[in-house]
Amino acid sequence: MTDPGPVVLITGAAQRLGVCMAETLHHRGWRIIVHHRSRPQQARSLVKTLNSRRPDSAIDVQADLCQPGEITQLAQASIAAWNRLDGLINNASVFYPTPTGEATLDDWDRIMNTNLRAPFLLGQACLPALMASHGSIVNLIDIYSEQPLPEHPLYCASKSGLAALTRAWAKDLAPAVRVNGVSPGAILWPEHNDQKVSADPQTIIDRTPLKRTGHPEDIAGAVAYFLAGAPFVTGQILAVDGGRSLNM
Repeated sequence: MTDPGPVVLITGAAQRLGVCMAETLHHRGWRIIVHHRSRPQQARSLVKTLNSRRPDSAIDVQADLCQPGEITQLAQASIAAWNRLDGLINNASVFYPTPTGEATLDDWDRIMNTNLRAPFLLGQACLPALMASHGSIVNLIDIYSEQPLPEHPLYCASKSGLAALTRAWAKDLAPAVRVNGVSPGAILWPEHNDQKVSADPQTIIDRTPLKRTGHPEDIAGAVAYFLAGAPFVTGQILAVDGGRSLNM
C-alpha cells in the first residue's frame, strides 16, 4: 500500500505565512492540519482547496492557544485525524508594540502565552506521536529575538524565549525528534494599525543587503527543509532575512 504521506500540524495556518507553508508542504506530499483561532472561513477554504488537489489530505482544527485545555484538545484532534504526527510548526504569534511604561499584565499574558507558552504546551502534548514517528518541530522565531525592536520588549522577549526553547528541545528531545527554527526578516508587513514597526518599509529595505523584501515562499522553503530535507540538522535557527540582520 502506498504511504499517503506524513502529517504536519501548522498553527496559525489560515492566513499569511501559514497558508504558504500549508500549500508548499501539501505540494510536497504532506497531509496538513490547519489550525486557526478565529478564521473558520479562511481555514475551511484552504482545506477545501487542498482536498480538491488530493482527497483526504487536509483538515482544520480550531483552538485558542491562550487556553491550555484547548491546546491539549488541538493535539489530540491532530493526532487522531490520521493516527500519526510527523511534524509540528509553531507559527502562530501575536505582534504589537508594548512600550515598557504602558504595557499591561494583559499584554504580558497575551504575548507570552501565545508566542512562548503555547509552543511549549503544544510540543509537550504532541511529543509521544512525534517521538513515535521520529518527527520534527520547527518554530517560527524572528530576527528581533536577537536584535530587539524598539517599543516591543514583550514580543522580543517572547521570541528570544522561543529561540532558547528551540535549542533546549534540540538537546532534550534528541535523538527521536529534531527541533529547529526559522527567523523571518521583512516578508509581509503587518496588517493592522496597532502592529506598526518603528521604521518605514523603505528604510528597512534600504538597510537590507538584498535591497528587497522576501516572499512567503522563502520562509515555507526553509521550513520544508528543516522538516524533511535536513535529517542531520537540529538546534539551528536560520535567519531568512535578505541579510537584514547584518545591518540592524
